[in-house]
Amino acid sequence: MDYKKAGVDISAGEEFVRLIKPHVRQTFTPQVMTDIGAFGGFFRPDFANYEQPVLVSSIDGVGTKLKIAIELGKYDTVGSCLVNHCVNDILVCGARPLFFLDYYACGKLKPEIAASVVTGMVKACRENGAALIGGETAEMPGVYDAEDFDLAGTIVGVVDQPHIINGSQIEEGDVLIGLPSTGLHTNGYSLARKVFEGRMNETFAELDGTVGEELLKVHRSYLSVIEPLLGTGDLRGMSHITGGGLMGNTMRIVPEGLTLSVDWNSWPELPIFDLIRREGSVPEEDMRRTFNLGLGLVMIVSKDRVDHLMGYLKSREENAYIAGEVVKA
Repeated sequence: MDYKKAGVDISAGEEFVRLIKPHVRQTFTPQVMTDIGAFGGFFRPDFANYEQPVLVSSIDGVGTKLKIAIELGKYDTVGSCLVNHCVNDILVCGARPLFFLDYYACGKLKPEIAASVVTGMVKACRENGAALIGGETAEMPGVYDAEDFDLAGTIVGVVDQPHIINGSQIEEGDVLIGLPSTGLHTNGYSLARKVFEGRMNETFAELDGTVGEELLKVHRSYLSVIEPLLGTGDLRGMSHITGGGLMGNTMRIVPEGLTLSVDWNSWPELPIFDLIRREGSVPEEDMRRTFNLGLGLVMIVSKDRVDHLMGYLKSREENAYIAGEVVKA
């Protein structure tokens, strides 16, 4: 009996590292001090433009969206989803990303598949200006089936303390501006998979491709749109619409004594959501608590800044919608 016969192939791990090294190095910024393979990732930040720099971190996964990637044999999008999800989580706090680390666990390591996942991470890291400075790969037969894998990531970013966005300035009468999602992003997949079980290759007139292709669309990053607004004072609060839906996530930053009046008809809902609702006979309350329903990020702004911000978003060719307002509870 040896380690390989027990289910762990060290050579496969070495091959995986060989495949990803040239790609991961493409994400390195001048602040990265170590190459792939060190026991820790070294990053020397430049805080010259910050008066009171505060590090902001977040960790998340992709959830059962991975099961669709496995079923379709398409692995490059979920890596991008992971990075973009984490970027958005710190962005709504006012932070810009610095670096990212990933964790890949599987039943049987297949270097080409794992490398495809990391290629998606690399793409998103480059788009968001984040360095992929480390990761961990774990082959765990007995915990995962041979074809299964799990994915998680940690991001670290920075914000100047006076520019932290935490909702504390939100007042009655403030307005919700929603930015569109590209689909389910990375939430609600256990329900969606149940609705479309065995039907991932099915097509509907409302969709451009198959159900599976629609469900694998990349979780979008909002950094490029929001970054120019950071530090301007225009954003009183922001929420990343993930599990819990618009209300569940946005209420996390609304001060006590206030609540949200949402106009659920103020933005166009993506066809995939109505298909889930219809094909699964899903109650509306469950739809609103499980999915983003077409809005992936919500900004809360004062009423007198709405026209200015809507003009800015239009100049960026960004669709935006007045989704409701802050009212007394």
